[in-house]
Amino acid sequence: MSARLRVAVVARAVTPLHGIGGLERSVHDLVRYLAGREVHVTLITPPAWISPADGTNPFGSPLVTLRPVPYVTFPLANRRGTTILDRSTAYPVFGIRAGRVAAALVSSGSVDVVHGFGASALGYALARSRARAPLVLNPQGLEEFGGTGTQQPWLKHAGYWPLRRAVRTTARAADAIIATDRSIVPTIEHQLRPRPGQVQVIPNGIDLAVVDALAASQDSAAVRSRSGLSPDETVLLSVGRLEANKGFDVLIEALHQASRPGRALAGSRWRWVLIGAGPFGRDIEAAVKSRGLRERVLFAGRVSDADLQAWYDTATLFVHPTRYEGSSLVTLEAMARHRAVVASRAGGLPDKVRPGENGWLVEPGDSAALASALDDALSDRSRLVAMGARSRAIVEKEFAWSVLVDQQIALYEQLLRAVR
Repeated sequence: MSARLRVAVVARAVTPLHGIGGLERSVHDLVRYLAGREVHVTLITPPAWISPADGTNPFGSPLVTLRPVPYVTFPLANRRGTTILDRSTAYPVFGIRAGRVAAALVSSGSVDVVHGFGASALGYALARSRARAPLVLNPQGLEEFGGTGTQQPWLKHAGYWPLRRAVRTTARAADAIIATDRSIVPTIEHQLRPRPGQVQVIPNGIDLAVVDALAASQDSAAVRSRSGLSPDETVLLSVGRLEANKGFDVLIEALHQASRPGRALAGSRWRWVLIGAGPFGRDIEAAVKSRGLRERVLFAGRVSDADLQAWYDTATLFVHPTRYEGSSLVTLEAMARHRAVVASRAGGLPDKVRPGENGWLVEPGDSAALASALDDALSDRSRLVAMGARSRAIVEKEFAWSVLVDQQIALYEQLLRAVR
């Protein structure tokens, strides 16, 4: 059935038309891998915000058709969908418009399945009584509901009310709701009230072929040398947007504790390499300075994809101290490059980081526990090689797009059989 399958993918953003992020990359990989399985994909998304701005198809496949739908912002909002104001005003309006385009395609017999991300298919959900092609909803990390295990400030919670309503409306009309991690299933059940059997776990993943090709194109030793790191220096690597919820301030305190006499980092040559940029950058630098760690930290900023893979390869340990998280594609990338991981027990990380197998998990915000995990990880480094190999095996079996695309297609076909 997959050779004849026609899917409309509806999303507010996709790489490379709208920047790089978890949602953008997930949509891009889904579309590209579906096309690679001979599925005809109509991608309904806003016009390009960054190059190529001429509407050029970035997927390089005749099986992918772009259907741009305007994303109209409001005063004080922005067109990138990153502020609460934008996500609760412009985003639902886009969802109504984009969903109506999907409904028209279904009514004309051009599409068999509609796959919407978040509130982007709201208009199709509202038209389900007339357009009967199955609707698959991927609500992603459910940040508008507070994510998993977090409590939103009341003002933020109130500001997200329109978006929560839009997502719930879409969920009620959906034939299937995709949970991108097992850990998010309870949140979906609590917030979206799914019907029995409606929730299906299909993780976000990474393209191993791309990751491996990028890694092969770069020399990790050269990255160390350019950055002034010696070949024998321990490298603790973190990657992420510099914002408060990523928990980098917690890691700074943990590094301070782990550097005390008798601890893992005391008296050794080590460096914390932080890759990323964002509004919390100055606060992180101030925290580093206040703890006397300035000479121990390398702020790498934004780096190329190839350099990022080289950093994964040169790292002794990948550390992800986040307070809140969705699926964490950077953790999957580090695992794909055979790295053991120390991370917080947030979002989808427990699905990936398995204590005793490929890493350590600590409670979000607990600097003492994080320091103890670093002590344990670095006390016997011979284990890190075997843990890194296990990380790679986990990705290959459970989080590679070459595996996940077949799960997506199987879900579409299952839903189609139910309506035919």
